[in-house]
Amino acid sequence: MLDEERFGGGAAPFVIVEASSRVQGPALASVVFEDKTYTVSPVVVEVHAGIIAGEITGMHVVQRVERMSGRILSPPRLVGTLRLWSSSKTHSVRLVVAKIQYLDDQWRPMKLEDSRTEGTFKLTTHGIEWLDPGQEAIHAVDVAFPAEALKARKLTGLRLEIGYVSSPYREEIFSFTVAIGNQLERGKPACK
Repeated sequence: MLDEERFGGGAAPFVIVEASSRVQGPALASVVFEDKTYTVSPVVVEVHAGIIAGEITGMHVVQRVERMSGRILSPPRLVGTLRLWSSSKTHSVRLVVAKIQYLDDQWRPMKLEDSRTEGTFKLTTHGIEWLDPGQEAIHAVDVAFPAEALKARKLTGLRLEIGYVSSPYREEIFSFTVAIGNQLERGKPACK
């Protein structure tokens, strides 16, 4: 869960609109569109849950619209970067899945367009299945975002839920006795 104190009780996140345009396809059949980008603040949010720690950074919402008509070409998406690590000194962690819920001004989950209340994404660590103590992994966030939150400006918080498997991390030391015996002569067996 995100640190609710950093969002403030009922304060709405600060949102800024930026836009850029591109032309696709042949000139006669091209559709001029713009990617509307809405920044989300705070810019960096620290997360702590159990033995998982990290931060989510660079959050922004992107929505593609047709420039002339304002028609929505693709629904809004939350994009950012999630950096996680095992804060335990004794456990390895296998990151499995993450879910983001969007919270309204009453701190209730907002619905996405398809009646779900969370955007889900898999946590892939690019070949690293387990995070040992102190090891970190960086994940791209690209999930559905409720269009209602852009229109009504009711978004006041995010809830991040992380599923992971924890396993004790151990280093064992084996000690055993040895003795140095007499020098062996070549060709004679060492044992009697």
